[in-house]
Amino acid sequence: MNCRDMNTFLSEKAREVERALESYLDTWTNAPDTLREAARYSLFAGGKRLRPALALGAAEMVCGNDAAAMPAACALEMIHTYSLIHDDLPAMDNDDLRRGKPTLHNVTDEATAILAGDALLTMAFHILARDAALNPAAIQVVAEIAEAAGAWGMVGGQVLDMAHEGQRIDVGSLRRTHALKTGALIRTAVRVGALLAGADAKIVEALTHYGEAIGLAFQITDDILDVTGSEEAIGKPVGSDAANEKATYPSLVGLERARRLADEAAQQALDALEGFGSEADLFRALAKFIVNRDR
Repeated sequence: MNCRDMNTFLSEKAREVERALESYLDTWTNAPDTLREAARYSLFAGGKRLRPALALGAAEMVCGNDAAAMPAACALEMIHTYSLIHDDLPAMDNDDLRRGKPTLHNVTDEATAILAGDALLTMAFHILARDAALNPAAIQVVAEIAEAAGAWGMVGGQVLDMAHEGQRIDVGSLRRTHALKTGALIRTAVRVGALLAGADAKIVEALTHYGEAIGLAFQITDDILDVTGSEEAIGKPVGSDAANEKATYPSLVGLERARRLADEAAQQALDALEGFGSEADLFRALAKFIVNRDR
């Protein structure tokens, strides 16, 4: 599968998820219009929908159908979107662009942006709870997504990321930060898709290793693109990490070493799929796609 095919796959999954998200947002009839429209603005601002695609792809790999993972896919995208809204706020990264569009706090105000993020996070668990009566794995999925998004996951990683601004840290500390801030939700997306599709423990373990590796590859590549990419490609100003004095792989080990580390992480992802047949070809192609973005 080449990059064009992978873009097609991601686009197809994005459309599926966006249709489901539209249907869900239509149920927010009791929410204030300003809140609903603010959530909609950021939720449909674009992006590859990688986390939902991973959940849906894992489910399809296990049972040939992704329907069981759609509620979790929507929840994951809502949580990811809330995190971006809050990351962009003046109190954190103070970004003016996200996915090539003005950030939410610039088109509304800070209070509305904070509350829209809060609503997306909370209502993500509403989606998951509605699914709990239909799938025996759903309760475990709720717990795993909460852990990945919370104090010892994404939020904890954001705290570390902010604490490290302007500091010279080692690669081990940076990897731990990224494993929490970015990697936890990516790993969990793969896991929950497999769990909801009824995967056994051996398959879930292998896909967990895959998710951890592509999470690392994704973050290293993002760090590289902040140096070498274009504003059009990454959807925000190039060099924003350096402007915010963030520790990144290129700043610690240089661009060439960072590229090698990304390739090594992608290879670890491929190694995790050794026990699978052609049903895993999509995930094999995705691991390569992640590190070759805009190279």
